Amino acid sequence: MTDGVNGRCLCGNLQFELKGQPLWVAHCHCDSCRRNTGSAVATFVGYNKEQLAYICGKRKFYASSPGVQRGFCADCGTPMTYESERYPDEVHLHVSTLDNPGAYRPQVHVFFAERVPWMDLEDDLPRYEGLVPGAEPVSWGPLHGRSEVGNS
Repeated sequence: MTDGVNGRCLCGNLQFELKGQPLWVAHCHCDSCRRNTGSAVATFVGYNKEQLAYICGKRKFYASSPGVQRGFCADCGTPMTYESERYPDEVHLHVSTLDNPGAYRPQVHVFFAERVPWMDLEDDLPRYEGLVPGAEPVSWGPLHGRSEVGNS
């Protein structure tokens, strides 16, 4: 990952740039994120808010739960961001909105207890029941500890 990473919504009317390195990358399996994206899992990358700058367009927001704002493109509806009072200095972006999402390897699965039962990714990542700082993973991916797993 390099400085000056760009991203955009589906229609291109909302574009952004990220500076510096991300804080983390995670697969979220919670019901709220799944419904927001219409998919079985949502993958986010976390940045400090000051690392994000919009090049063009404006987000519209939806308060999905108390203290949570989900940003999206007002023109095409692409989900773009998750912001929470719980993490006031962070913005969580959907990895799929980045121009090079493959450069962002997830590090964990969160809210694994809420996963869709038929969705199990073949990876080496820890799986957390929810999102509790300092918690131990409830399990690890089936490739955990295997030497052929790359750390890109």
